[in-house]
Amino acid sequence: MEIKTLGVVGAGQMGSGIAQVAAASGLSVIMSDIKDEFVQRGANAIRDSLGRLVKKEKMTAEDRQAILGRITGTTSLADMAKADFVVEAATENETLKLKIFTDLDSICRPGVILSSNTSSISITKIAGATKRPEDIIGMHFMNPVPMMKLVEIIKGLATSEETFTLTRDLSVRMGKTPVPANDFPGFIANRILMPMINEAVYCLFEGVGTPQDIDEIMKLGMNHPMGPLTLADLIGLDTCLAIMKVLHSGLGDAKYRPCPLLIKYVEAGWLGRKSGRGFYNYK
Repeated sequence: MEIKTLGVVGAGQMGSGIAQVAAASGLSVIMSDIKDEFVQRGANAIRDSLGRLVKKEKMTAEDRQAILGRITGTTSLADMAKADFVVEAATENETLKLKIFTDLDSICRPGVILSSNTSSISITKIAGATKRPEDIIGMHFMNPVPMMKLVEIIKGLATSEETFTLTRDLSVRMGKTPVPANDFPGFIANRILMPMINEAVYCLFEGVGTPQDIDEIMKLGMNHPMGPLTLADLIGLDTCLAIMKVLHSGLGDAKYRPCPLLIKYVEAGWLGRKSGRGFYNYK
């Protein structure tokens, strides 16, 4: 199947980033969300991101306009009927994702691949909410999408080899490096990353160091581009907590227990950059 139009469900940080790189690769993009203000916020994020590239002379103003012209925003999931391939990038909530995939299954043409940008949720379980499990796959982009090269490709129990090949080839077309991972809680990236972030939160919780000290030690000592608490704020503490809960329940090991301080911050609405307050204050 030739892929000309990509559907992106969710216009948040990840969805808008996916829409941007897809449009930059020449694809037409339909970007949806549940409210017009969310769609507009995503469109503005893309506009600003491309504007920075123009300012750095990595892109011309004409190219920026051409990319923006290939992106259409909508609040109707039914518009995904026009898509040749769909990437779901909604909030990391299992119930929500299962509902979206059930709806997409009835909206999209037979044979259209439905992929999920989930950070941790079982692709096999998501596929079970549809009548096309062979066409369901995980396509886990890294944050920030325009800068990060990796796409983790996850096959569910019933995912066909053709679906895997098409998804891998689409990733390359979008300028990414696809790497396969098997369908276990957290896959590879977050099974390793999130416990590290969680342990950094424990260090803060137990008074081992300040946020600044913890981050500085990890940056200088382990050569990380940013510290784990800064990264958690970028990802979103609610997303970090959701992934830790999946790891803890799915793998059944106490070492994946979310730090009580992480839970408390999420309960307080301190979600990181997107809320203006997390381990650091961004207001």
